[in-house]
Amino acid sequence: MAFLLLLLLSSLPSSLSSHPSVSATPKLLTKSNNTVHIEWSGVPSPSPLDWLGIYSPPDSPDDHFIGYLFLNSSPSWPSGAGAIHLPLSNLRSNYSFRIFRWTADEVNYRHHDHDHNPLPGTRHRLAVSGEVGFERAAGPDQIHLSFTDAEDEMRVMFVSGDGVESFVRYGLEEGRLDRLVGSEVRRYERKDMCDSPANSSLGWRDPGFIHDGVMKNLKKGKKYYYKVGSDARGWSDIRSFISRDSGSNETIAFLFGDMGTYTPYATFYRVQEESKSTVKWILRDIEALGDKPAFVSHIGDISYARGFSWIWDEFFNQIEPIASRVPYHVCIGNHEYDWPLQPWRPGWSYGAYGTDGGGECGVPYSLKFKMPGNSSLPTGTGAPHTQNLYYSFDAGVVHFLYISTETNFLKGSDQYNFIKADLESVDRNKTPFVVVQGHRPMYTTSNEVRDAPMRERMLEHLEPLLVQNNVTLALWGHVHRYERFCPLKNFSCVDTASELKAGGAPVHVVIGMAGQDWQSIWEPRSTHPDLPIFPQPERSMYRGGEFGYTRIVATREKLTLTYIGNHDGQMHDMVEIQSCHTFQDNGGGMQCSVPHGLQ
Repeated sequence: MAFLLLLLLSSLPSSLSSHPSVSATPKLLTKSNNTVHIEWSGVPSPSPLDWLGIYSPPDSPDDHFIGYLFLNSSPSWPSGAGAIHLPLSNLRSNYSFRIFRWTADEVNYRHHDHDHNPLPGTRHRLAVSGEVGFERAAGPDQIHLSFTDAEDEMRVMFVSGDGVESFVRYGLEEGRLDRLVGSEVRRYERKDMCDSPANSSLGWRDPGFIHDGVMKNLKKGKKYYYKVGSDARGWSDIRSFISRDSGSNETIAFLFGDMGTYTPYATFYRVQEESKSTVKWILRDIEALGDKPAFVSHIGDISYARGFSWIWDEFFNQIEPIASRVPYHVCIGNHEYDWPLQPWRPGWSYGAYGTDGGGECGVPYSLKFKMPGNSSLPTGTGAPHTQNLYYSFDAGVVHFLYISTETNFLKGSDQYNFIKADLESVDRNKTPFVVVQGHRPMYTTSNEVRDAPMRERMLEHLEPLLVQNNVTLALWGHVHRYERFCPLKNFSCVDTASELKAGGAPVHVVIGMAGQDWQSIWEPRSTHPDLPIFPQPERSMYRGGEFGYTRIVATREKLTLTYIGNHDGQMHDMVEIQSCHTFQDNGGGMQCSVPHGLQ
């Protein structure tokens, strides 16, 4: 009998008689984005629904994966064996990998991602790998720069695993980092999150300790080298940046909104794969600048973590190649902040504010970044205050003002008073150009109906300030397209030949095309809303759905805004605006902001 049983087993296909297994090598990675090699074998009767779960920490429940990949992404999967190469971010905790069998009759369409695709089931676990970790899991990671309120300073922020005392070493020579400053440390806890998934065991992961160091007494326009960390936990590689120069006659900035994060795996939300190209092309442009200073401006909807903590880690690792070289500036968007109990939720905003923040209520955004100024608003929950709401700074010949469309901007509010005072105090001899940036647009021809009450209030309360103070450009995100308008005042193109003495009007540009791929349609004709005919109004000079980013290059005489497309890295639109110092009228006065765009 035993012989017959042995004979029967030996006649079965090898995939049925072998035991499923999965392994991951190497066991120790040196830094974020190092690649792990995952191999499996012995999977019986392979199915296209078989999948690999990615777990950190390794003791997470089966349904608390951070991501997944189907085994059929490996060409050899029909044999029951295969391999996947996967770059990993340092989450300050080890990883493990599990293989599952998922059958068609177990697909649950009520357990789905935000595209309503069913998430894979975990009933049949076939194999579990050993753990993979990082040699310096607690060491410095996610380095990013930003301006402070002082022109001779540069802030550098980074994350560590244990909050041990850490420092910034910097100097003018790569081999001589002879200056040392300490860093402040802060963190947030699961109890600080306001709703799920951010405060659930599914979405929450330990965010580590956030370090904030400020390099001081910098010489203008010089190349500085720096590294962060400590002798106890190790130091980062040496990075470099160009310090600010307030007397420079050239300003260079890279600007976009709604970029998000790419991950090399699927997760609970669709990620923004196109963000990889945006980072790639901006890095190309920064490298081409040589030793010229520049900065990045990301106007809301930053990581699209939406309550899943590890997406923030993936985001900061993604931007580190650019954010560790040039300051990375942000303003708040709905996907950082929105939740049902947010403090400012006026009745007219019904539909505009929802649960887009995934229960984060602005906390990760507020602590992982530190922008100039001291704008702050209580969350109303005992969590850390929401910060980085509105602020401004000068960069060469341009004054940049950031505002929050997510918090009160109506007349009489603290933010309105700040915006008014800031615009009225700009020295146009020093900075002839003024650029205002916020997340939700004041103007768009996209069919964003739910934000219509928001736009009405922005037009009522904020547009007069922009027009009266001769703002050059108003840049917005939220709508995932690029659209450039004529100089606008109350939906009308300003006749630049007759209106300039009165201050003219800003050129509005929507630049929310850096990564998020959901797009609403353009506004249909009011007389035929059921027909797929979307005419481009006269006020809209250029619009398109191409992913990309914008670049500002300004001198004292002229500001040029260029739209770069991600599919080829080339210019697809451009507008030039002459400064007040370029022309004089017959009475000896100055004309301002004369735009010349490519049609």
